[in-house]
Amino acid sequence: MAFEIKTEITINASPEKVWGILSNFEAYPSWNPFIKSISGQVAVGQKITVKIAPQNSSEMTFKPKVLTFAKNKELTWLGHLLFSGIFDGTHKFELLDHGNGTTTFNQSEIFKGILVPLFKSQLNKNTKHGFIAMNEKLKQLAEKA
Repeated sequence: MAFEIKTEITINASPEKVWGILSNFEAYPSWNPFIKSISGQVAVGQKITVKIAPQNSSEMTFKPKVLTFAKNKELTWLGHLLFSGIFDGTHKFELLDHGNGTTTFNQSEIFKGILVPLFKSQLNKNTKHGFIAMNEKLKQLAEKA
């Protein structure tokens, strides 16, 4: 079974400015309400360490593999709970340039595996809320003069 969370926000800033904030992983603890840290070499094929803190849930640390890393455009990773097929998540940040000084920031995750039905309600509430809170904070920071 697959389940997807998709969020989107329009930011009145260039993709370069948004990416500068999004890719400054060392600063996440100071502003990001959902992803508390990303560490390791963020490059295609590399494993990184990601800590998330969904509202009303325990903090979780996992070690996904980076699938895409395209400056000013996209970052995608794939993580697993225990091993592939149990509970897998493909997380994606995508920046769409409107060419007029605005950017659409999409944050999504596709969850697959036998445990997904058990967590669907929690994902749709807590995880989605975390995505939205992060998106709004990213917008706020990028739009500062």
